Amino acid sequence: MKRLIISAVLLATTTVLVAADTDSEETANWQTDYKTALKLAAYEKKPVLMDFTGSDWCRWCIKLDEEIFSKPKFQQFASEHLILLKVDFPENIPQSDKLKKQNNNLDTKFQVEGYPTLILIDSNGKEIERTRGYISGGPKALIDWVNEAVK
Repeated sequence: MKRLIISAVLLATTTVLVAADTDSEETANWQTDYKTALKLAAYEKKPVLMDFTGSDWCRWCIKLDEEIFSKPKFQQFASEHLILLKVDFPENIPQSDKLKKQNNNLDTKFQVEGYPTLILIDSNGKEIERTRGYISGGPKALIDWVNEAVK
């Protein structure tokens, strides 16, 4: 019963946050709210994969999205093993001031030096592993990286 109540509260919280945040990503269950991602990670006992990206201007970020994140193999793996968090710094995609502030704070907190940067964190926000730049080898390469990092 306790688990059912927690599930209902978490679902309600997530629904409200997503409904209130028009910047939410439509595909592959990408979160945009850091606190929500951490709550989901704690509840589902999964790490968070943060994608620091310039989604509409960074050619390597776009390539990463096209060749890995959008592929069914990665999406299936992510739905079973990860909470996904997009930390985006677009030039032409509107974002709320709240989201811009959060993303800038995360960029500073995690000392991101370029895009794309992928950082795997636990549900407390502690860094597990990171990689910077494009990952070649398709979904398998990223899945292997995640699996090695969480061993």
